[in-house]
Amino acid sequence: MSFVVTPPAWPKVLTGRADTIAANPFDLDAAVRTGAFGALKKAAGMGASSTIDLIAAAGLRGRGGAGFPAADKWRMAAGVDADQRYLVANGYGADPGSHTDASLLAADPWAVLEGMAIAALAIGATEAILAVRADDASLVAKLEGAVLAAEEAGYLGDDAAGSGRRVTVTVRALQGTYMLGEETVLIKALEGRRAQPDQRPPYPAQRGLFDRPTVVNNVQTLAAVPWIVANGADAFAAIGATACPGTVLVQLRGPAGGGVAEIPTGTALRTLVDLAGGAGSHGLKALLVGGPTGGILPAEALDTPYEPAALRAAGAHMGSGSVVIADGRACVVDLARLLTRFSADQACGKSIPCRIGLRRLSEIGDRIATGKPRANDAVTLGDLAHDIAASALCDHERTATFALSATLRYFRAELDDHLLRSTCPAGVCTPIAVGSASSRGASR
Repeated sequence: MSFVVTPPAWPKVLTGRADTIAANPFDLDAAVRTGAFGALKKAAGMGASSTIDLIAAAGLRGRGGAGFPAADKWRMAAGVDADQRYLVANGYGADPGSHTDASLLAADPWAVLEGMAIAALAIGATEAILAVRADDASLVAKLEGAVLAAEEAGYLGDDAAGSGRRVTVTVRALQGTYMLGEETVLIKALEGRRAQPDQRPPYPAQRGLFDRPTVVNNVQTLAAVPWIVANGADAFAAIGATACPGTVLVQLRGPAGGGVAEIPTGTALRTLVDLAGGAGSHGLKALLVGGPTGGILPAEALDTPYEPAALRAAGAHMGSGSVVIADGRACVVDLARLLTRFSADQACGKSIPCRIGLRRLSEIGDRIATGKPRANDAVTLGDLAHDIAASALCDHERTATFALSATLRYFRAELDDHLLRSTCPAGVCTPIAVGSASSRGASR
């Protein structure tokens, strides 16, 4: 997946070295010449407590979707009395339509490995695991080679960067469902157990992999760590949104194309549309923000900042880092019911609200889109979505309701066209007839 060209003034925390080592991203010597592993040596001299304090001062939050403060996880794990601790880098990239994590690992694997080593030293972990998708065998093999090269150079292994501490990194290639994006599900998969979420507390940082304290961070979170150590907390905190500073990778898709872009947090959705080449001649109708469990936002929401709190307030989330542009040819009702069906299919089945509730929600969407709605479907949709989210065991349940909930909140007129008049304005849904704008206005 290609990277989108962004304004020269925008900082590059995660991909700053990518252009320089683009000829061979897995060449360790080339990466070291551009500064790789210098931050690891610095962190080894700083000590664990000072490193965690630095990450806290920078305000680094998780890039896996939840936006939890990274330093809080690290401090919690470091404070638990245990004979072993683990660091897990989640590069699985569960969203089939987003390639942000894989693109980062392919463009600069050293930033991730260095961030993993710094985090491991900070929490007192000797074992670190890089979890990736098994689908890309070539990338898996290259990552394994990168780990071996870093060990041979002394950056990893028994005396990581001269710290006197052992940090061993293992690449684990996994196969599974969308649910592997959730940290407790990922831990279960790494243990070889059924991939289902755990009730929290206790949190993984207290009791995680093999019942030991475990920090699970997204690869983007960890790739930002060397930059923070090298440039300082204030420099990082000055980038992007105050409440969630730094940069993040976003997968952009639209009628004109797209790609992966590194953007400062807080960038307006309008700017992301422009980076993707705009909505084209059919005009912008909606934005799907956050992947399959994301929210569908109207054109009126283009000034929403791309940062966790603002997106949640609008009915979306950062999620997998995906932003999809839907033009005037799209049917929001059809899009929402397809996303809900995907979420229901991917659910692990552990909790009843998710296992049964999402299936019922998907069925309501199917009835509406195929011209067979029931009189109370709109009310049932809203009530059921609320109940599923309110009783959720994990974020998959909470966010899987976003898509259909958005039709009630932002696209009620289009929903009513399907419910009350059996028409699909976009001409997408069948066997519903296509109604013209004038006939829909007259029927009202």
